[in-house]
Amino acid sequence: MSYEFFIARRYLASKRKTGFVSIFTFISIAGILIGVAALIFVLSMMNGFEKEVRTRIIGTIAHINIFSAKENSFSDYQSLISQLSQEKQVKAVAPFVYSKVAISSRDETDGIIIRGILPQEEEKVTDLKKNLLAGSFDLEREDPRGLPRILLGTTLADQLNVRIGDTVVVYSLARENLSLGVTPKVAKFKVGGIFETGMYEYDSALGYILLAEAQKLFNLGNSVSGLEIKIDNFYQAQEVAKQLERKIGPQFMAVDWMRMHKNLFSWMSLEKYAMFLALSLIVAVAAFNIISTLIMIVLEKKKEIGILKSLGATSQSIMKIFMFKGLVVGLFGTVLGIGVGFTLCWLQKTFDVISLPSEIYFISSLPVDMRVLDFVLVALASVGIAFLATIYPAKKAAGLNPVEAIRFE
Repeated sequence: MSYEFFIARRYLASKRKTGFVSIFTFISIAGILIGVAALIFVLSMMNGFEKEVRTRIIGTIAHINIFSAKENSFSDYQSLISQLSQEKQVKAVAPFVYSKVAISSRDETDGIIIRGILPQEEEKVTDLKKNLLAGSFDLEREDPRGLPRILLGTTLADQLNVRIGDTVVVYSLARENLSLGVTPKVAKFKVGGIFETGMYEYDSALGYILLAEAQKLFNLGNSVSGLEIKIDNFYQAQEVAKQLERKIGPQFMAVDWMRMHKNLFSWMSLEKYAMFLALSLIVAVAAFNIISTLIMIVLEKKKEIGILKSLGATSQSIMKIFMFKGLVVGLFGTVLGIGVGFTLCWLQKTFDVISLPSEIYFISSLPVDMRVLDFVLVALASVGIAFLATIYPAKKAAGLNPVEAIRFE
């Protein structure tokens, strides 16, 4: 152990003439502790919200969607499905049709997106079947003369005031239909199921019908709007999408789930960084306490500093003593803060201490997702701020003249 660190440790442990110094030391440690714990908890909470949103998004839409680069639809999709299915990363491929429509019940009218799907294939690429709250996932007609079925989001069903078995009317707003005349194409459907994803934009504006019914409603013949693809690791969707684009050619484009919701995730990332900077100010305030504490120690230990310098201690050694002391305070506060932050996150994750009103939020309790990288970054930022706070007092101590320090003491 170097003598500089030994003296710094003694300064921390020794009783002082001025009790305020000890108080400021504890305030500095407490400030860093609170700042670090708050950063850990808030970042973990925001990670939890991001994870919940991401889970619901990729449970409703596929990891990658294939669209025609020039047209709104394409017909030769069976050969493309065979080609894509041969890729190692691809687990499942399903065709779909989508378009804007107007939908009405006996009480209300609304505008939504209708998606035409093959239920057996759809459940391989999304979690739509798992999100079904009531009814059946089967979209076939009960009998040849019966109405085809439609799946509606729970919010949309409430807005239309419909339940399982009720009839809704869909008015096609596709350009192909409207160009034929003033009157849009109309089709009746029976509500066969109600789903809930937890995302308002999906639950309030999505309806699912059989692929063949959608093709007929939108005058698409045997064409589809695109293909849905599920891959092994959805975090690699961006890279896989680029690989698939190169393979299938420029006439198609592959859009991954992150690109489809780029604005949402960009906003969440920006908010996370903003919170990190804002809460770092708590640690910065504690750093000012470190500066105050070290300056008071310099004034109190002026005689000892003069004696050390007269015995041969260099200015660099004096700087090290006070920098070591400030760093110990910073490290101690950081370690305690990480421990407290981890404990708070663990308690919330295990016991759901903070609950949320389920009628407002799509989750019933505050989500928490602890990440090692966040802990490391917070610890480095905290120790870095504490280190910067030691520089000025250490320089003041190193600049003392030993003769004047001893004489005036």
